[in-house]
Amino acid sequence: MSDADASEDAAPTDREYAEWLDALADGGGFALVCPDGHGSLPPRRVCPECGSADLSRGALDETGVVETYSVVHVPSPRFADDAPYATAVVDFGPTRLTGVYREGGDAAPDPAVGDRVTVDVGERATDGERLVVFRPADGETGSGIER
Repeated sequence: MSDADASEDAAPTDREYAEWLDALADGGGFALVCPDGHGSLPPRRVCPECGSADLSRGALDETGVVETYSVVHVPSPRFADDAPYATAVVDFGPTRLTGVYREGGDAAPDPAVGDRVTVDVGERATDGERLVVFRPADGETGSGIER
């Protein structure tokens, strides 16, 4: 999550990440996948797992599974107005995404390992910057498997 800038003047890494966020927001989320099936997110030139430079776009699964999370009650200044919030790592097929878990409402987020979630693009309350947001799939909340 960064101040992704999609303008032509932006650094290529910011531009590619902003384009990925745009695709995700439009329902066309994707991962860069190598011939061995390893997934990663732009900007990438080589697979971080095997070093292959043969990367192609593969659609993200519609739902992912929460692998781990951390609920933050004392945030950094960039997230001051977002607390409490939960940062989660979610398995979406060939790749894992890191983002903020939101259930809606003002209650503290209550994810669980194993919860199924969807992914979208939201905004940070503190400054409006775009970020990856996970939401419970089909109304699931806190029903995952605790480890």
